[in-house]
Amino acid sequence: MTQIENFSFHNSDNMQIMAQYPDKYFDLAIVDPPYGIGEDGSKNHTRSKLATAKNYKAYAGNDLNAPDYDYFKELQRISKNQIIWGANHFIENLPTKNAPCWIVWDKDNGESDFADCELAWSSFPTAVRRFKWKWAGMLQQNMKNKQERIHPNEKPIELYEFLIKNYAKPNDKILDTHLGSGSIALAVDKANKLDKKNLTLIGIELDSFYYNAAVKRFRTEHAQSCLSF
Repeated sequence: MTQIENFSFHNSDNMQIMAQYPDKYFDLAIVDPPYGIGEDGSKNHTRSKLATAKNYKAYAGNDLNAPDYDYFKELQRISKNQIIWGANHFIENLPTKNAPCWIVWDKDNGESDFADCELAWSSFPTAVRRFKWKWAGMLQQNMKNKQERIHPNEKPIELYEFLIKNYAKPNDKILDTHLGSGSIALAVDKANKLDKKNLTLIGIELDSFYYNAAVKRFRTEHAQSCLSF
């Protein structure tokens, strides 16, 4: 386990870590689990016909299966609200399937042969919301400050900033059971520094390679941001 101020990172099985927490301990869980569609990074370089795609190290589980019912039941037990990316691929595994507030990430892909959007199931009783941010292979919304991707399923930090701004309250305890590249940690860190939200984050990652990469990334960018604020 790595502790850095309000951030705790675990290289462990998420079910083992979640079992340690009482009911509704976390105010918000934001998770991006495997979708069960085989997009683990090992074939990323063969996917795009329009541009050369980066080849990533495949991660644990190889994205062969989405989490099962027991995982989502445990997630809902320990958190008051949830945002679950990719739920359209495994909605049958969710204990609560209905949700008025799906969140749409419009990747503004244009002619790309990658998916136009990604969807997140949400427990919040609000309307459907859309976040538009270009994320098409080498093309990104903010090319002047391009995000150097370290994970095949990495999401932009700005997407997590949008979620934190709209769904997290000051002093919330946040859980991410599939830390991946750690983008969520950088968004939470920024919210704490800019908006004084005083959020805490527990991040869990099973794959040791990506766990170490995410922690290294966070240490570096957290240290740099401390010098800026």
